[in-house]
Amino acid sequence: MKSILAFAGLISLAGAATFESPDVYPSPQGRGTGAWSSAYASAEAMVSQMTLEEKVNITMGVESPNTCAGMTGSVPRLQYPGLCLHDAGNGVRATDLVTAFPSALHVGATWDRNLTWQRGWYMGKEFKAKGVNIILGPNAGPLGRSPLGGRNWEGFSVDPYLSGKLNYETIVAHQEAGVMANIKHLVGNEQETYRRPYFGVEAVSSNIDDKTMHEFYLWPFVDSVHAGVASVMCSYQRVNSTYSCENSKVLNGLLKEEMDFQGFVILDWNAIHNLNSANAGLDMVMPLGGHFGQNLTDAVNNGTVGEERLTDMATRIVAAWYLVGQEGDNLPAPGIGMSNLTLPHEQVEARDPASKPSTLETAIAGHVLVKNENGALPFQEPPKMISVFGYDATVPPTKNVDKLFELGYTSSQEMGPAELGTQQVFDQAARGGAITTGGRAGANAPPYMLDPLSAIQYKAHETDAWVNWDLSSPQPQVNGASDVCLVFINAIATEGWDRAGLHDDFSDGIVLSVASQCSNTIVIIHAAGTRLVDQWIEHPNVTATVIAHLPGQDSGPALVKLLYGEVGFSGKLPYTIAKNESDYGEVLHPCGLKFEGDTDPQCEFKEGSYLDYRAFDKQGIEPRFEFGFGLSYTTFSYSDLKISAVDISSSTACNGDHMWDTAAVVTVNVANTGDREGQEVVQLYLAIPNSPPKQLRGFEKIRLEPGEQATVRIELDKRDFAVWDVVSQQWVIQEAEYEVFVGASSRDLPLREKFVVETGDMTEMEI
Repeated sequence: MKSILAFAGLISLAGAATFESPDVYPSPQGRGTGAWSSAYASAEAMVSQMTLEEKVNITMGVESPNTCAGMTGSVPRLQYPGLCLHDAGNGVRATDLVTAFPSALHVGATWDRNLTWQRGWYMGKEFKAKGVNIILGPNAGPLGRSPLGGRNWEGFSVDPYLSGKLNYETIVAHQEAGVMANIKHLVGNEQETYRRPYFGVEAVSSNIDDKTMHEFYLWPFVDSVHAGVASVMCSYQRVNSTYSCENSKVLNGLLKEEMDFQGFVILDWNAIHNLNSANAGLDMVMPLGGHFGQNLTDAVNNGTVGEERLTDMATRIVAAWYLVGQEGDNLPAPGIGMSNLTLPHEQVEARDPASKPSTLETAIAGHVLVKNENGALPFQEPPKMISVFGYDATVPPTKNVDKLFELGYTSSQEMGPAELGTQQVFDQAARGGAITTGGRAGANAPPYMLDPLSAIQYKAHETDAWVNWDLSSPQPQVNGASDVCLVFINAIATEGWDRAGLHDDFSDGIVLSVASQCSNTIVIIHAAGTRLVDQWIEHPNVTATVIAHLPGQDSGPALVKLLYGEVGFSGKLPYTIAKNESDYGEVLHPCGLKFEGDTDPQCEFKEGSYLDYRAFDKQGIEPRFEFGFGLSYTTFSYSDLKISAVDISSSTACNGDHMWDTAAVVTVNVANTGDREGQEVVQLYLAIPNSPPKQLRGFEKIRLEPGEQATVRIELDKRDFAVWDVVSQQWVIQEAEYEVFVGASSRDLPLREKFVVETGDMTEMEI
């Protein structure tokens, strides 16, 4: 069945546009094709032996003897043990003997598929060692519509193409490591404010038109399904007036029908749903039975929910279990490593020593150098006197077994007692020490933390340097003989609340105070999202600035290696840093209530896909540092752009898997013209008619020695050229002129070339 219903805008009596989600029934059954075929065959054989009650039991959460975020029911007589589900996409949360991997935003700044895969694989192995069947990650939503979004740091990038490619690598790696990935949150989960119904106010409705939904917000989810993701998590808020987890258009129409998703859909914990959610495409509820359980058994018995739908729910779940090879003795007992840490418990070591080099390399690669005047970095010779300032330079006062540890609040203890759903305004600066992660479900706790000051001290021991530090004064005094002054500030973010702003005066004041006394001031910002720098970035004594993101457990060593030139900077911004908050426009602030007494918050995504660099390009706004920007210790040149069309014609089908067919190949020569080895991220943008001025459609990260040149080859598939036609409900390639741009960032694109696609009739594609 093919639904041709779109997210049509209806007109209310007041004249304002409202969005509604049309019904799409029945829920498509999993077909078990391709890589899923063997898993489905095994699952169908097992599920055929289950009673109705047993099938219901595995679609719901049950009380658990461990600290898994959720546990499903089991079928012991069939050797089906039930599933442990646990947070989150940045590492195993709230347990011991695991790795604090760099957070997803940090990985996004690496623009490195290989490091992304390695992180995903080692992380998957740790979840498996702890007896976790399902990683509650990675994250494609929020993408980052609002720079103030509290969970933006949990995702790789605001750009759907970059997010999609890195989610793809992560999912493949997780599942090759033997655990199920869970891509979340489907869809439009772009703010924490009013994300859930509290105190008589409904959750916000993300009102997204059909074209924007397909071309922007669904884009990385399509990549995730293409990767074979085992499960998808529906989101808390409403989508076009209907709660996501009971939204048949989203779950049945977009996910299971258009994308042909073969896995299962998980309810976000205690999200709004109803019994009919089963018919709407929901397959599993958490953390307990919700509206399922006995209600679902009764519904099947009275015909409200067909038994074939329940069988499909159970089959999808068991098939995913088989898909990643968790049957038999392939996985430890569910939740074996998840214990109450305050009680005596077995030590379950999850870390693989082989992961350490990759984890450190990823920490290094996610640092972005945005300013470097007069060769301030790398240090030309080890400085004799180093002065260190700022609250972010050292470890938090505690890292133990409390809620602060579990929720990633060790550096921002004021967040600890805050109750979800209450209005809170937190300090933008986590003044309790260096941050390696954001807060709550996505937090990953460090086994140790090699903080910046400690790493600098160890380096000083090697080089016989003298180190001064003041980590508490808002206006510290500076030793006048200092060779370099390092100022460490941060910007924290957390699930549950959106940020109050994109900078704070306290932190900026420290920078200005030090810069007024020190002619070689270098600023390092650990940031859980976009952080503005315009209060001090043009100060002549601020010689260098590093956006250090959230590097995980190796924060200090990674930075020191960069400062001393043992390695070079290669990170690029996965978002735009503006000069002013107002440059982001209306999307800066989360949507709220319209009038006193309003209980129905609405969020109109009327900007469409014009977000971040796409909006800055369209409106002619000059950013402070553009999307894709990042400096290096060497220089690169680009030349000899060539485009060869492999197949962009109406004579070749572009349906189903054909959307991934290669449409064109772009090659470019890149040379290292400096005197140091370095890595460059070659970025390709495409100007598509009737679309944003340019969109990222390819990238490759290469390493070159001084004087070395390489030819970089980037393939564009048919999907890269397509736009969503709301009338025909198809992906189409327009017969028109296109333009390719290649270079080092979204604003540094020295090579460009136009070409015409002549299709005769428009080429149609279906997901």
